Amino acid sequence: MAATPSLFSLDRLEASLFRLRIPILALLLAFTAVLSYFALQLRMDAGFEKQMPTHHEYIDTFKQYRDDVLGANRLNIVLRARHGSIWTKEGLTRLSEMTQAVMFLPNISRLGVQSLWTPNTFVNEITEEGFRADPVIPGTVIPSALTPEIIEQIRNTAINGGFVGTLISRNQDSAMIVAEINEFDAKGEKVDYLAYNKLLNDLRAKYENADFEVQIIGFAKQIGDVADGAEGVVKFCIMALLLTAIAVYWYCRSLPFTLLPVACSLVSLVWQFGTLRLLGYGLDPLAVLVPFLVFAIGVSHGVQQINTIVRGIASGQSCEAAARASFKGLLIPGVLALVTALVSFVTLVMIPIPMVRELAITASIGVGYKIITNLVMLPLAASLLKVGKTYADAAMRAQQARGRWLAVLSRSAQPRVARSIVVITLLVLAGSAWYSHDRLVGTLQPGAPELHADARYNRDARWIADNYGNGLDWLTVILATPANSCDQVRFGRYQDQFDTVMRHVPGVLSVSSFADQMKIYNEGYNEGNPAMFTVPLDAGNYAALAVEIGRVRGFLSKDCNMLASHLFLADHKAATINGVIQAVKRYRDQHKLEGLEIRLAAGNAGVIAAVNDEVEKSELPMMLYVYGAIVLLVFAVYRDWRAIIACCLPLTVATFIGYAFMKQLQIGLTVATLPVMVLAVGIGVDYAFYIYNRLQLHLAAGLAIEEALHNAIQEVGIATIFTAITLAIGVATWSFSDLKFQADMGKLLAFMFLVNLIMAMTALPAFAVVLDKMFPRKSPIKLNSALAH
Repeated sequence: MAATPSLFSLDRLEASLFRLRIPILALLLAFTAVLSYFALQLRMDAGFEKQMPTHHEYIDTFKQYRDDVLGANRLNIVLRARHGSIWTKEGLTRLSEMTQAVMFLPNISRLGVQSLWTPNTFVNEITEEGFRADPVIPGTVIPSALTPEIIEQIRNTAINGGFVGTLISRNQDSAMIVAEINEFDAKGEKVDYLAYNKLLNDLRAKYENADFEVQIIGFAKQIGDVADGAEGVVKFCIMALLLTAIAVYWYCRSLPFTLLPVACSLVSLVWQFGTLRLLGYGLDPLAVLVPFLVFAIGVSHGVQQINTIVRGIASGQSCEAAARASFKGLLIPGVLALVTALVSFVTLVMIPIPMVRELAITASIGVGYKIITNLVMLPLAASLLKVGKTYADAAMRAQQARGRWLAVLSRSAQPRVARSIVVITLLVLAGSAWYSHDRLVGTLQPGAPELHADARYNRDARWIADNYGNGLDWLTVILATPANSCDQVRFGRYQDQFDTVMRHVPGVLSVSSFADQMKIYNEGYNEGNPAMFTVPLDAGNYAALAVEIGRVRGFLSKDCNMLASHLFLADHKAATINGVIQAVKRYRDQHKLEGLEIRLAAGNAGVIAAVNDEVEKSELPMMLYVYGAIVLLVFAVYRDWRAIIACCLPLTVATFIGYAFMKQLQIGLTVATLPVMVLAVGIGVDYAFYIYNRLQLHLAAGLAIEEALHNAIQEVGIATIFTAITLAIGVATWSFSDLKFQADMGKLLAFMFLVNLIMAMTALPAFAVVLDKMFPRKSPIKLNSALAH
């Protein structure tokens, strides 16, 4: 076998590293100690605006008109009487106190706070003196002076003003406070949502008792509850770590060899956290799983190292010699696998969402450090260990016992069996691709998808949605018009027609708009005549009413160059939002008016739609980049197109099976699930590279394809099987998490670990055999010196 020159000598690198192993390990320990200091300072860092895609049509519209329309970062706080109605002195007094408390919460836009007690809640009336707007609760009324007569008057005014279903529940047992949060204060400092959630919990604790319940929903509350639940992530990750350690000990029956892969993976985690802190990043609650997913990759590579070292000891090598052989034998496939995983995570940067880009940086840093900790640090540390003959003999017996039942898997290398496996694999690929082709991007459940259905936040959200008619999710459609269009009747009438069509779109509960307000005001100015419930045709009357409506925020801009239609939705499921978005686009295309442009979209549903749109647009290019990188790396190392098909096709099958699994479990593709699919590709690559690397070595030694695969499976198969099953069991414990998205990710990861294992142990050998038989090699395999170990 001839060996072609390589850019570096692996022998020289191995000799240098192991000669200086003690200084190198000391340096790495010192580096770990320094980064530990910074890692301990890492904090959760949530943000509403960093979930917004940059330079997206919807977000550009949202930012341009954010001061003129309803803010997307809102709080809905409800005070509900557990018995009877809200129309009692105690109920209204408590509502007044809560309104004042909300106004003085940090970063609250005080002018935007609305409840029955705020002056911006008023009723329009026609009197003998003309049109008059009076507050629902006059400024002269104070809580201590409330009498049954005054309370009845307030009640009648609120009902006549149309506030039942908006600020008062339909059965009138609760009242709502609406507030908007400014993410940045006057000094430019961002809201600490975790601390904010504590303030909201304190508010609830203060005003909730045996007679009244306080319900709070909104991004600040949602992300705060997710962050609280994220504290439990650590508990489940420690549980997975302990299960992994126990399994590694069962595998190698040595405490030092058990601690090595776990400790090295933990070291890289410390480096990762410390580096993030130095770069000025925090850890987003929705990305809190990523470091532990990267930890799983480290354990996978660590177990491969331990397997090779123990196998060397069993064959009679010293611990140092076995560690040296493991370093040389696994450095290339390990680096290849980790670089592929690194490229996979780096591709997430192409999604123009700041939170996803932070996530990509977090994962990439972690994977990059694995090259040092698991491929260099681990074998160097292992070379310092001493083992006796008793352990070596026991390792030999265990190796032989495992080899006997691994022989069953080697049958996939028999040509007749291999052909059957290839046919089955291709059928599975076609079936899973067909089944998953219509998978949805975004949230598939109502409420906060990160939390379980029975979580307090989701219970509150469901109750408020059922008892208030304006919905908790809304899509604001902007009708952009020329400046100074306050007397342009055609724009108001066009919006009225648009609203009429939108009211019949599935998922739209109600519509509130400038045109809607115009009809109410016009009817009021004409003595309540129902025939006048229309947008006036007279330009002077139209302009006068526009001035009145302009006093209420949210419906038009000062010079009438923007009219807003707020479409209140039944929920923020992807299917609901997508259906409404498509209806708006159809209307925009079919009903054009000179000087008017329909622009999407503001409101919280507009932000969600923009995120879903970017994830959907980025998914295919991102996966193509990932697989393109795998193809290039495989070809660069093995110089064989057969290797590309054998390694990549089973990986593709596993990916589509994963998509089918997501569809079956109603898990949408989101910013939280996308990294998991990327990770699944990274884990699958690990399995494929380790197996194919040993296969190439045996083929280069002149063995037939069947025997070469048999030996490859014997050498790395047990470690691959063990790693996959161990990691699957570990992450399966996440199914019991208080966070739904962690539970879903646990199920998805466990499934993907096992699917990738099955593909690597059956489909990869089968494709390798079939391709070798169909396209025989014309010359023996020649390896570069980096692989010739």
